[in-house]
Amino acid sequence: MSQATVEQTKTEFPYFTEEHRMIRETVRKFAQAEIKPHAAEWDERGDFPAELFKKGANLGLFGIRLDPEWGGSALDWWATAAYIEGMSYSENGGVNMAFMVQSDLTTPVLEELGTREQKDEFLRPAVAGELITSLGISEPGGGSDVAAIRTQARIHGGDLVISGQKLWITNGTRADFIVLAVRTAEDRYKGISFVIFPTSTKGFSVGRKLDKIGMLSSDTAELFFDECRIPRRYVLGEMNRGFYYVMENFQGERLAASLGALYGMDRMMELAMSYGAERSAFGSPVRKFQVWKHRFAEHLTAIEAGRWLVYRALDLMNRKQKCVREITMAKLYTTELCQKIAYDCMQIFGGFGYTVEYPIGRFWRDVRLHTIGAGTSEIMKEILAKDFKI
Repeated sequence: MSQATVEQTKTEFPYFTEEHRMIRETVRKFAQAEIKPHAAEWDERGDFPAELFKKGANLGLFGIRLDPEWGGSALDWWATAAYIEGMSYSENGGVNMAFMVQSDLTTPVLEELGTREQKDEFLRPAVAGELITSLGISEPGGGSDVAAIRTQARIHGGDLVISGQKLWITNGTRADFIVLAVRTAEDRYKGISFVIFPTSTKGFSVGRKLDKIGMLSSDTAELFFDECRIPRRYVLGEMNRGFYYVMENFQGERLAASLGALYGMDRMMELAMSYGAERSAFGSPVRKFQVWKHRFAEHLTAIEAGRWLVYRALDLMNRKQKCVREITMAKLYTTELCQKIAYDCMQIFGGFGYTVEYPIGRFWRDVRLHTIGAGTSEIMKEILAKDFKI
């Protein structure tokens, strides 16, 4: 099945405007020209050129919803969806994840919580791609359990002195600064604060770059903080409200993850159906066998159901309505479905699916993270069980 034919099977949600479609097309062309040709090479190498951040910034990818005062475009969540869909054509989950940390996990937090001085020093150059950012929350003893954070920040005069360890930090080996969650009081929930942490600070070190199953071109790091001293003016937002800031930030992260899973499924189906039409067995294209026709019909139906679930959450988020339940459902459904889609799309390739010669194998590796990152599927179910009072 051709890309155009696959696109025709999708119903365009009414909130996508011509401007959104132009964003999607511009980013798609960028992904196909600047990333896709190098996708396998960068995965094998384990990283990608840092100057790619500047190229993404030149397209406005790191300030889509941000105020123009800081270099943003003041667009909406539908524009973010268009950007994420365009990036799905890169065939490289690692680059996409690194970009998402910059565009959706850190810069929006800086705009919402930062002082004018902090925005001038960190936000503006991050939106411009001049500084690379990372989000420092997870630790060896807690990922989804944010309240378990142990990295300490004690007040000493006009400074904060930070000691501890972070783990699973995307962009961690080359970030210029980290939006960092630290413990500033003993209270489990009311004792965590956000700070802006420049990685040039004395006492900071990257312990190691982690070897992962997928997202290979994205650096994921273990970080150490040994009596690192930063000015107290780098506290982001109110002291001891960091836990609540993280919980709020999780909604945007989970929505972005849902969109990434959704569009990843679209790309995998395109690859599988195209290959199934080209590959013949027993005198017929593989895709023409009933087992595959029925399986693809089921998958296209499930993906379309997921699309409208995600877009319902997106619509609520865009209108600043309460949407924790809807985002949680969308994240749970799309990321779990993504595993089934990846499995079957890989299967139709036969032996070639088990290689990296075709991108489907790399998709299969990369999407495995979706049910773990931004809150595991088990956490999503706990949130929903509590919300439904089960």
